[in-house]
Amino acid sequence: MEQQFDIIIIGGGIVGAATLFKLQERHPNKSILLLEKEEELANHQTGNNSGVIHSGLYYKPGSLKAVNCIKGRRELVKFAQKYGIDHDVCGKVVVATDKKELPNLEKIHRTGIENEIEGLTRINAAEIREIEPHVEAIDGLHVACTGIIDYRGATNKMAELAIAQQSESAVHLNEEAQSFEKLQDGAIVITNKNKYRAKVLVFCGGLQADRLARKDGVALKEKVVGFRGDYYELTDQGKHKVKHLIYPVPNPDFPFLGVHFTRMTDGEIECGPNAVFTFKREGYGKTDFDLKDTMDALSYPGTWKLFMKNMSFGINEYRRAFSKRLFLSTLQRMIPSLTMEDIRPGRAGVRALLLRQDGDTRDDFRIEYTDHSIHVLNAPSPAATASLAIGEQVAEMVEKHFSF
Repeated sequence: MEQQFDIIIIGGGIVGAATLFKLQERHPNKSILLLEKEEELANHQTGNNSGVIHSGLYYKPGSLKAVNCIKGRRELVKFAQKYGIDHDVCGKVVVATDKKELPNLEKIHRTGIENEIEGLTRINAAEIREIEPHVEAIDGLHVACTGIIDYRGATNKMAELAIAQQSESAVHLNEEAQSFEKLQDGAIVITNKNKYRAKVLVFCGGLQADRLARKDGVALKEKVVGFRGDYYELTDQGKHKVKHLIYPVPNPDFPFLGVHFTRMTDGEIECGPNAVFTFKREGYGKTDFDLKDTMDALSYPGTWKLFMKNMSFGINEYRRAFSKRLFLSTLQRMIPSLTMEDIRPGRAGVRALLLRQDGDTRDDFRIEYTDHSIHVLNAPSPAATASLAIGEQVAEMVEKHFSF
């Protein structure tokens, strides 16, 4: 027998949980079901990222990334303060170690000013050493509003608060949405366990966003391509060399921010991530492989165009993925005193990028709707920071496009 809900959300990462929280907050009388195929929430991108509360420094002024990151950051910090989520607005430095990086440093400084990032200041080499004594750099930025947070804890708290508001709402774990049937007044979701009917579906599928969209009848041209990021950790003897967060000046020709240092909420110091094409979308090991995922990515022209555009970067990233010494040499650009004994292999994460057909990865957040559903199609970093703002945006879209 079909179970009836007003809204069903597919995907239990932080964006799905924030959407549940925002919708339930705005509509306490509505029944909402959150479906998550894993045994716990936040088990993929959310729970395997670097835990940074991003400032909004790098994103084009007026873009969804910029607007939602800044709004979401402020709300996330208040949420963490109110509900006791482990976090620390500790600040970060972005450092230039070579004169060639100064024009890009100046560019992101101007972007930060346009985005009205609070606590953003230009700092010189001496001022950098006052904040991070072991960093050797020629110029930099101090971003006081950047922080760290337990994103798993935040995700679980959002879901918990939502369910507490409405006894007919629910979170179902270990339940995968497998197919969808469109109805005149909504849709049916068929899972590995049950069948559900709802007036509105909201898809927050992350690494599976494109596949879920196609199953729901969306004519999507792009594909999600996964990039694994490997981390190292500082050993006990190396931890004293990092006090806060330390980032390089990002290379505008490379679609990622570069290897950085992050002091986590548990006191550990992570270094990374690199960025290598993964042969399994949900594979966190260096040799993980899935034939379907691999064929899906390598049969897509956008993947090859991305490879060709970033050939030298890609080769260097792969070499570094399998060489501790090469990884260390990258870290030593900012902290020259680091040694092999200061770092040990850590965990890994996988980032989902909705890759355009021309190989461009720099697409904005992308949220689209059909006559019965809303799809969060592209939500890479800083989506975790922006999650509450994204959830608010989705809730507003539900209200605007659907009568329920």
